[in-house]
Amino acid sequence: MNSLTNDPDIHAESEGLGDLGDDGFTYELDGDEDVELNVVGNSHEASSKTQVLLLEVGGLEKLRMFTDIFYQKAMADPHNDKFIRSHSDPHGERFATWIAEKFGDRSLPWQENRRNRPNCPVNLGRAGVVDVHDRSTAHYAAWHSPKRETEKWGDHFNLQDCRVWLRLHFWSLRESGLMESSPKFTQYYTKFIAHFVKVYERQAPQFVRDSVRWSEKKENTDAYLARGRTMPDVMVTPAEALR
Repeated sequence: MNSLTNDPDIHAESEGLGDLGDDGFTYELDGDEDVELNVVGNSHEASSKTQVLLLEVGGLEKLRMFTDIFYQKAMADPHNDKFIRSHSDPHGERFATWIAEKFGDRSLPWQENRRNRPNCPVNLGRAGVVDVHDRSTAHYAAWHSPKRETEKWGDHFNLQDCRVWLRLHFWSLRESGLMESSPKFTQYYTKFIAHFVKVYERQAPQFVRDSVRWSEKKENTDAYLARGRTMPDVMVTPAEALR
């Protein structure tokens, strides 16, 4: 789990965001402004601009709608679902509060969620018992999910895993209506996800925009559903994927 705990973003999350500054928004975006990803010391930081984007998208309420759609798709996907130990956990809520806090929600909803979260010790067999309480421990538990094939149990996320996740993710964002209603947020969020997915698989960021484009075509999502929610074009070696 060292690759996660040593990541600057996850390290910052373990310490909390702290004070986000004075109340109120101090910045207004120009009509065609492309907001640059705000990364400081390899860690994403909220800013006045990301707070405006959060306001534009509709805040935590709209993010909840998006992440709930995403987890419905993620749990229905036979490849992705192997990483999800329990469907009863409030995955969508946790993800929505994490996004909101990363964009500068002053109520710090993700930290509040963590403070009020009951202890969740999970027996991972040979990997021991882990108290799942943050992003690093949640993903450690996912790698050791009892749903995974024996030969893959304990393996970290690979490029195939990330590409399936990315496609479902941006399909959900599109289906939620937020891509259409909040193009500036979507533009930034695409770069935001590319930044965060690299800790799991270094080659994954270059497939982020490809996943956005995949979600745009109904023929792609229809074919995915018709094939029993599978993506055979993704189940290739990294060398084949990068051609």
